[in-house]
Parts: sequence; structure tokens; C-alpha cells
Amino acid sequence: MDTNDTSERKLQERIRAGDESAFDTLFRSHYAHLVRMAESVVRERALAEEVAQEVMLELWRRRETLRVEQTFRAYLLRSTRNRALNQVRHQRVVAREAAIAAIDSPSAPSVEEEMLGTELEQAVRAAIDALPEKCREVFQLSRDHGLRYAEIASTLEISVKTVEKRMGQALAELRDRLEQWLPGRPGGRGRNEKSGRREPA
Repeated sequence: MDTNDTSERKLQERIRAGDESAFDTLFRSHYAHLVRMAESVVRERALAEEVAQEVMLELWRRRETLRVEQTFRAYLLRSTRNRALNQVRHQRVVAREAAIAAIDSPSAPSVEEEMLGTELEQAVRAAIDALPEKCREVFQLSRDHGLRYAEIASTLEISVKTVEKRMGQALAELRDRLEQWLPGRPGGRGRNEKSGRREPA
């Protein structure tokens, strides 16, 4: 058993015993990650914070029977995701349809127009938001939350192979969507091109 496993088990034992300082340590360590996870589902900061707090409070209420088989981060992120989905399951279809309508609407700027009129960071965010939901979820758990593939698989209750497949698809789509920003690629935009000057031959 490595040091991290030992620390996790000791923390779990302290929380089961009603140690409020141990719970406070857990809360401070993971709360921000839980809010980001919930916000990626509910798309509303205040509701995301409420979901994260409910997950932590539920853990405390059930502390005497607490059994965390993997890491606390994977356990809490999975609980947060499930609670967030339950909170907004009746809104998700509406939100998805509204997002698709906004992208497809002739009156709305195209993805390309938005990229050309913004800085790279905004273009990257737009590209991530445009990913298929399941691919975006895996990508954000890896890049924003720092989870390993095995932890992502546990959080989403899917296989590691499925995680790898969705991550590969996400990266491929991001490369395609951001192609114009990549130097040395056909249609790539560098700083000189954006300012109207050509690279020396």
C-alpha cells in the first residue's frame, strides 16, 4: 500500500469516527473540483455550489457507514456528477437544443467567425464547449481535474478503453476545430499572418 492509499484510509477512518477537522480537510481539498464538475453539468455557478455542498453534507451524514473503495476525489466527483444530473435532467434536453439552435442559427456568428474575432484562449474554450458531451466530460476530467484514466472510468462508470476512445475523439476534434490557429498547418494563422505580414520565403 503506498503513502497516498494509507493517507486516504486514515482520513476515511477519522471521518467515520466523527472527526470534524478531517472532514474540513476533505472539504477544502475537493470542494473547488466538485463545483467545477457540477457547473460543467448544470451550467450555473450558484446551483453548482449548492450541489457540491449537498454532496459533502451527505457524506458527513453517512460518515458512520462510509466506504470509499478508490480515491476520495473519484468518489466525490462521481457523486457530484450523479446529483447534478438528477437536479437538471429535465433541463438538459432544453439546454442542449438551445445550444444547438444558437450554433446553427443563421443570425448567430459561426464558430469560424468567433475564432477569427477572438484570442486563442477564447477559441480553445469555444472548441471545448462544442465537443460532444461525453467527449467533453472525459476531456475536462483529465485536463481540468487532473484525474487519471482509471479514475475517470470510475467516476463515469465506464471502462478505461472507453475513456481512451473518447479522449482520442476529443483531441482529434479539437485539432480540427483549432487548425487555423496552428502554425505550419494548411490555413494556420500565425501572428504575422494576423497582422497582414507574410513570412519570409
